[in-house]
Amino acid sequence: MWIERLDASHALAYRELMLEAYDRHPQAFTSSVRERAVMPLSWWESRLTSKLDAVFGAFEAGRLAGIVGLAFEPREKARHKATVFGMYVSAEFRQRGLGLKLMKAVLEEAQQHPALKVIQLTVTAGNDAAFKLYQRCGFIQFGLEPMAVRVGEDYFDKIHMWCAPLVPFAGLNEPR
Repeated sequence: MWIERLDASHALAYRELMLEAYDRHPQAFTSSVRERAVMPLSWWESRLTSKLDAVFGAFEAGRLAGIVGLAFEPREKARHKATVFGMYVSAEFRQRGLGLKLMKAVLEEAQQHPALKVIQLTVTAGNDAAFKLYQRCGFIQFGLEPMAVRVGEDYFDKIHMWCAPLVPFAGLNEPR
């Protein structure tokens, strides 16, 4: 298993895994499989080559098994912030520590940007495994957004979390 930053050559595998994520866990993502499936491959390539995004992939047996991104804020007054997005590990590769390794890659990337003071993310309320992973990485809850995502007739709340990227992250070097 290895982690690497994705580039345009990974666009097809990235698209496939994100569409799987949107389909299997629609409450966890703001985007839907329906709206993203129609996007041309060039859109996915641009996501992987943007200077404002860093997307990492976990590979196992030569296959993209998990992904996570870090989006940097382009606006002058908010450039001290970045947002974790698109965290997903395919079901057949879970419970192997890939989520922690992906988060470690994102946090190490964040530490390369000295102007970055805040990393934010949201997690669906009730997704205890993801919430605990983020806590282990040093994130703390600062709010709850009610009815943040609608899937069909159901609404899901989002927990807002943050951390400071230059603080050592608890648990990142501990074995799983």
